[in-house]
Amino acid sequence: MSAAEGLGPVAARLEALLFAAAEPLSLGRLAAGAGVGEAQARRALAGLAAHLDAHGHGMALLELAGGYQLLTRAEHAEAVAGLSGPRQPGLSRAALETLAIIAFRQPVTRAAIEELRGVHSEGALSTLQERGLVAEAGRADAPGRPILYVTARRFLEHFGLRSLQELHEAEVLPLPPGTADARPRLRALPGAEPEAGQAPFSPPPGTADRAP
Repeated sequence: MSAAEGLGPVAARLEALLFAAAEPLSLGRLAAGAGVGEAQARRALAGLAAHLDAHGHGMALLELAGGYQLLTRAEHAEAVAGLSGPRQPGLSRAALETLAIIAFRQPVTRAAIEELRGVHSEGALSTLQERGLVAEAGRADAPGRPILYVTARRFLEHFGLRSLQELHEAEVLPLPPGTADARPRLRALPGAEPEAGQAPFSPPPGTADRAP
């Protein structure tokens, strides 16, 4: 993409950085890579997002997981899938239930998860860790020092969320028992807020999530 197509050199440089990245890039990293200030990078990103949407490009620029990422639009998902081979199986009901409890009650121990679910959750936890959706975050100050689990950054990418605060509004997971309003807890978690200074812009309609 060139300036002749309606974008300046900064936006083109940012597009190249985003295209080469395998994960969302923060505003700070993008600005540094483009050699400009964050305010200028933010304006260029907004222009790039509008340009891609207005000119029918196969990619869209989304803001998620505290950063920015280029993703394939939903209408082209089938064609792209033919290049990448079989898709990873979706999460089981047990894994989704476990993930919901961790997302809304984190940090949480396996014992607390199993108390809420009423069944063993070792297998579900193992699956979620293998997928990179949850991570260990130290140990609880309790007998036996059990491991504490939290959602990983991949969780935000997988569900297309900018931050943990969007969990309630997005309704991407079932609300587990005892989490009628977990927003104060979520606001206190590291990574709950988008990067300071990021200007939100809505995802273009019909944009596909690249996550499995």
